[in-house]
Amino acid sequence: MAPPQAPERASVLRPLSILGLLLGLVSLYWLIYPSPLEEPQVLHKLSPEHNCHAGENIRSVAVIGAGSAGASAAYYLKKFQFPCQPINITVYERNHYVGGRSTTVSVYDDPYQPVELGASIFVKVNRNLVNAGEEFGLPVKNRRAAPRYEEPEVLGVWNGQEFVFIQSDSTNKYWNIAKLFWKYGMSPLRTQNLMKKTVGSFLKMYDAPHFPFTSLSEVAFDLDLLGATAATGTQFLEANGISERFGHDIVQASTRVNYAQNLDRLHGLETMVCMATDGAMAIEGGNWQIFDGMIKSSGATLLLNTSVTSVAKDSESGKYAVNATAPVFDPAQDIASEDESSYDAIILAAPLQFSNITFHPPLSSPPPQIPYVSLHVTLFTSRYPLSRTAFNLPPDAEMPTTILTTTGPDNATDIPFFSISTLRTVLPPLPPLEPVDETYGGNPRVTAFPEHLYKIFSPAPVSDDFLSRILDTGIPEHAAGDDGGAVTWKHEKIWNSYPYLLPRITFDDIQLDKGVWYTSGIESFISTMETSSLMGMNVAKLVTNQWEDRETMEMKRGNGWEL
Repeated sequence: MAPPQAPERASVLRPLSILGLLLGLVSLYWLIYPSPLEEPQVLHKLSPEHNCHAGENIRSVAVIGAGSAGASAAYYLKKFQFPCQPINITVYERNHYVGGRSTTVSVYDDPYQPVELGASIFVKVNRNLVNAGEEFGLPVKNRRAAPRYEEPEVLGVWNGQEFVFIQSDSTNKYWNIAKLFWKYGMSPLRTQNLMKKTVGSFLKMYDAPHFPFTSLSEVAFDLDLLGATAATGTQFLEANGISERFGHDIVQASTRVNYAQNLDRLHGLETMVCMATDGAMAIEGGNWQIFDGMIKSSGATLLLNTSVTSVAKDSESGKYAVNATAPVFDPAQDIASEDESSYDAIILAAPLQFSNITFHPPLSSPPPQIPYVSLHVTLFTSRYPLSRTAFNLPPDAEMPTTILTTTGPDNATDIPFFSISTLRTVLPPLPPLEPVDETYGGNPRVTAFPEHLYKIFSPAPVSDDFLSRILDTGIPEHAAGDDGGAVTWKHEKIWNSYPYLLPRITFDDIQLDKGVWYTSGIESFISTMETSSLMGMNVAKLVTNQWEDRETMEMKRGNGWEL
């Protein structure tokens, strides 16, 4: 993934930095890293005299899950493999696609108009993702697509009764900054500095001596991050001199859109992740292509539509038998309705509690079940813009195109959504040609007018009546349960998107048993595409390091390698 140049670490908050701080709040699963990480280097090389022999020390690994963590584990296993130690990798994925929670759907069922359904954005210094995208030659687009009839982006924070904050990118950026400091004092600057300090500590997890880390709890302690994870976002901001008003209006709007959680329920480290935004981007056609490229680059055997049902350890060989089922025989995958294969190591790259996998014998250190957020995602199109009336704005007011939310006065107002985003404009399918009356020399007229593409994150399904009320249709209110034809296309999805990120000081073990590794423990620490990739990379290094220790002595005895 040549790494991009890091943003300059300035001692004062630059205007563009604070503008990015606010306008960048509207995406999911991203994380800024102030300095780039070089691509992991091959640490060993063979002497010219040494020749590898066919079948020498072949290892086999089963990776369960083809999302960010699983794809990254396969990718880095290949990069970290020891000389003369080929690794056969098999990736099992129960869905029909690669990418996990990073996947797209086609607007109007048109494959030329994909839209992200899950993890939407990463940033220019997300090392693993950016470098892989560059390696695979994937085209990158900026955070906002370039739709036809582009309108100024206006960000509003809604508390259920009124907008407590509105900012437009059509307004002079210096005026925006002046208004921000007038309203919130030095809190924006203090938040930016606190974020840089906190994330700067986290970044050390990519480098020796902290990488690879065998315990997430220990590395968090070593990097002085437990103070952030042990406190709520509210407590962490207060302890660092950030005003309650700025936390409520701006920071909490970010935690709600990114993690569907309020400041008083989310730990301080993830709060800082929400505020670390810069250089947002996405892969044209879908971020899942990064993970597809990783798996292909690893040379792994990919088994889609294949659910692992059980993993059993052979007491004599120490290897693991994986039993998997597929709904039908797929010649391309060469797997029948049931398949059992044997592996030296298992990498579970998905939350165990949702996997329905049985281990025999039971794991010696299983992760405890934890509550996950059930996030409802609604994508829909309409020719109508958002309604000022629905959000108590006068007719001549500037209407936000992205609406984030925060709690209302005394938390009394129940807001049925976390965010509403106007993503871009799209073209609906052309209507069929109508018969032409040749008597009048008529010609068929086929016109497709651009429509708005919206995305809503909510704690429960949104009704058609709700959609009709937030759109400026100019039509009297419709009967409950009816959108009045305002919505032309809709797609809904429920994700177990991320854990409830409550304060904690210990995290799940990375090694659940001898030869069994786990990546999802990092989600209670930081839940992003990039951090899942980091854990996949970390596990790959731990696995190959264990094998390397055994192989090193053999190769030294044969005088077959150089340090």
